Amino acid sequence: MTHRQHIRTPLRRITALFAVMLVAFGVMASPAAAHSVDEAVLYLSVSDEAMAGRVEMPVVTIREVFGLELEGDGDELIAEIEPELATLQAYADEHLSISADGREYAIEFTGLGLLAEGEAEQRENFVQLEFDVLGYEASGEPEPFNGEVPRTFDVTFDPFFDDLDGRSAVLLIENDVEAGVFENEESVLVTFDPDTRSRTIELDNASAWANFTASVGLGIDHIKTGPDHVLFVLVLLLPSVLAFAGRWKPQTSFTGSLWRVLKIATMFTIAHSITFTLAGLGILPLPPSKLIESVIAISIALAALHNLRPIFPNNEWALAFGFGLFHGMGFASLVQGLDVSRGTQLVSLLGRNVGIEIGQAAVILGGFTALFLLRRTRFYMPLFQGASVAMAVISLGWMYERLAEVELGINDIVEPALQFPRIAWIALAGTAVAFGVFAMERNADRLIPLDGDDDAGDAETERDLVGV
Repeated sequence: MTHRQHIRTPLRRITALFAVMLVAFGVMASPAAAHSVDEAVLYLSVSDEAMAGRVEMPVVTIREVFGLELEGDGDELIAEIEPELATLQAYADEHLSISADGREYAIEFTGLGLLAEGEAEQRENFVQLEFDVLGYEASGEPEPFNGEVPRTFDVTFDPFFDDLDGRSAVLLIENDVEAGVFENEESVLVTFDPDTRSRTIELDNASAWANFTASVGLGIDHIKTGPDHVLFVLVLLLPSVLAFAGRWKPQTSFTGSLWRVLKIATMFTIAHSITFTLAGLGILPLPPSKLIESVIAISIALAALHNLRPIFPNNEWALAFGFGLFHGMGFASLVQGLDVSRGTQLVSLLGRNVGIEIGQAAVILGGFTALFLLRRTRFYMPLFQGASVAMAVISLGWMYERLAEVELGINDIVEPALQFPRIAWIALAGTAVAFGVFAMERNADRLIPLDGDDDAGDAETERDLVGV
């Protein structure tokens, strides 16, 4: 095999891996949601056990209709609204009706919040009035639903229609576990206006498959928005292109090394799936969240320090499995609050775990090629050691923040680099640079030799750069 053929083969294989990586990163991209600044919004969350929701009313409209100043923001705005809360809730109750089979359900308001939208000077644009929808017991008195939440019901929603001209409102199904809808804040189901104040809502798309696929998306989203999880995967990725035999040495096989780190990540997924499922189903009691998050942070630091002084050399899967048990407790909060049946919750748990595994694989595919190209250069060990130390320091900082309940601003530094799609561009640029460095070092005959290298075996070794 000629020198030019040696270079051409890596290019073909790396291009193929780039394509896979771009598809994975594309799956992980998602659009942002937005509100109309003068439109009242009704959100409903429906499961087979309960129905709840919230009414969001624009602050500017509340000022105009109720004659309130509401000049503060944040806690100040909450303090201004609280004396008028009963009035706002009574108004919302008067202009909201949910009924089925000719019987109107009772609405019980439960909380007050603010929605931040727009620029800094106009952040608190919406007042949120949270509520539960109550069914009826045999005597006719309102009570929480007991597994008989209707899938077809009528909604009347007309706030401010008679107070101001040209007003409209919208309804969104924010959560419907049976139909696979989670945290929807942008897909409007129906619109209300002065001529159409009532709508019949038919939730007829319920299926375990819809629940599963939507849960997969939420698992992927957890990787996108969880810098500590991404950092843990990167800690596992660093030594994946090396083998330990008294000291770290370059691995020979591209495919073998990639498969090895994917198996390690899968062991991590299996472990966190165990505790994630047990805790999510209420079988395993959860320690305080502060303690869980602190243990997760220290596990990342210990894994990073393990790179510098291995305790389980070439058996990192055991390390990943052990720490994965703790990480699963942190993930359990994703489903612990869902008021759904056991079967529905199990489907949701399975989907989220699959999504997390897909997200982990995308991170690994994004960084692996660059690391494999660099592993035989004189630059890799300084990078390996420096990155491990940096990740340990970041994780220890997280642990201190969580235990002491202080803010050191670590996320402000880490999150921008790990956000999608920025991390994809960083991975692509890093791979291009790594290929250039590898080619430069190879042409200068400065590559670190692999065990058993000789002139006759050089072509075989170079083929191993990009596969078996």
